Amino acid sequence: MLLSANRPGQALCRRTLGKQVHFCSSKHITRGAVATMEPQTLQLPSLTGMMQRVKECNEGMEAISMLKPFVVAGKKVGQFKPEFVEQLSHYPSVFHVSECQVSLAPELDTPEKRTAQVARVLEELRDKKVILGWRNELYPVTSSFYDKPDLLVERAAATHFGIKAYGVHCNGYVIDETGRYKLWIAKRSMSKPNWPGKLDHIAAGGQPHNLSPTANIIKECEEEASIPLELARTAKPVGAVSYTTISPTGLKPDVLFTFDIQLPLGFTPKPQDGEVEYFELWPIERVAQTVANTTDFKTNCNLVIIDFMLRHGLIGPDQEGYLNLVRGMRNGDCS
Repeated sequence: MLLSANRPGQALCRRTLGKQVHFCSSKHITRGAVATMEPQTLQLPSLTGMMQRVKECNEGMEAISMLKPFVVAGKKVGQFKPEFVEQLSHYPSVFHVSECQVSLAPELDTPEKRTAQVARVLEELRDKKVILGWRNELYPVTSSFYDKPDLLVERAAATHFGIKAYGVHCNGYVIDETGRYKLWIAKRSMSKPNWPGKLDHIAAGGQPHNLSPTANIIKECEEEASIPLELARTAKPVGAVSYTTISPTGLKPDVLFTFDIQLPLGFTPKPQDGEVEYFELWPIERVAQTVANTTDFKTNCNLVIIDFMLRHGLIGPDQEGYLNLVRGMRNGDCS
C-alpha cells in the first residue's frame, strides 16, 4: 500500500520493507526514532563509575547493628541511631526506651494520638536544633507504602526515625531529529538547605501524605519547571528504584517512584518556585560522562538517571558489569 498524502506541515520519510514502500511522518521520527534508524548506545569504556554512584547511595550499612528498632502496634516501622534514642529518652510519657527497642506509650493507641504527641516532642527537638530543615510537611510512618499510617511525622525527622520515605523523580527528555536522546538538567538553587548547587532532574520531590505519586509528579512538574498541566499529565510511571544508607542523622531506606516525560523539541522548562536556578538540555552522552566521572548530581538522581539509560537501551547487556548495575537499582525493600 502506498500512502501519498500526509497531514499539513508534516514531512515524509521513506523506508522499504520487501517490495512495499511505506511513509512515516517526521513526528514519528522524533518520538520513535529507533524504528527507522540504528538504536543509540553509549560508548562507555567501563561501568565502574556508574557502579560507584550506586554505592554512594548505599553507604554506612556497616553500622546497621547499632540501630535500635522503632516498634508501633507490634510492627517494626523504623530504626534509631543511639544518639537520637538518648534524645527521646527525655520524653518517657511518649517514648518508651528499652534495651531492645523504642516504642510509644500504650495509651497512644490511635494514629491521631500518636501523631499529636510525637509532634510535640519533635517541635521541642527542633527548637533545640536537634532536628534541622523543618518542612511543615507530614510523612507517613508505615511498613509499606499502601498500608494505613500508624502515625505521621514531620518530614525533617524522617531520617532520624529511620522510616521508609518515598519520593517522585521525573526524567524530562527529548529525542531530536536524528534520533539522539537529550535530557533536561536542573541546577539546584544555592539557597536550598539540602544539596545546594547540585544538578537535578527536571522535577522531583518527596512523597507527602494524602497525595498519589502521579498527582505529586504533575504538581512538581508545574511548580518546578512551569510545565503546563496538559503536558505534565503525559508523564509516564516507569517503575521505582530503592536504596538504603546510614547518614549522620539516621537511616534512609528510600524508594523513588520514577517517571519519564518526553517533551516537545520546542519546549523549554522555566524555573518557577525558586528551587532551581536554570535548566539546560544535555546530550545523553554528556549526562552519562557526568554521572560516571563526577559527583555533580544530587546523589539519588544518579540512580534514576542510570535506570533511565538501562530502560531505554542506552546501556546494554554486552557491557561488562551490566547485571551488577541492574541489581543496584533495587538496593532496598521496594514495598
